[in-house]
Amino acid sequence: MIKNFPVSTVLDFADQVSYQEGQVVSKTLAQDKNHSLTVFAFDKGEEISSHASDGDALVIALDGLLEVTIDEQKYMLKSGESILMPAHRPHAVFAPERCKMFLVVIF
Repeated sequence: MIKNFPVSTVLDFADQVSYQEGQVVSKTLAQDKNHSLTVFAFDKGEEISSHASDGDALVIALDGLLEVTIDEQKYMLKSGESILMPAHRPHAVFAPERCKMFLVVIF
């Protein structure tokens, strides 16, 4: 089930998380053994360091500019763009400027 999200309400999806100085802010909308749906807001210079996941992870940029690293290859995403980070391969996300993303992980 989806939680932490208004029902039957039209809204700007990126507004579901707010920027906080020096932090990565996340809001989980759904999570179980099969999937995870999370919205993130990164302050400039913040990151999620390199790691591998047991699931495929789809990143959808919502605001600003994201630097996504997969297997040491860097990709720049702007609002509206997306990239798939495959399971079991090292990946990271860095914020060269304030940015927001939606992360969908399927296990």
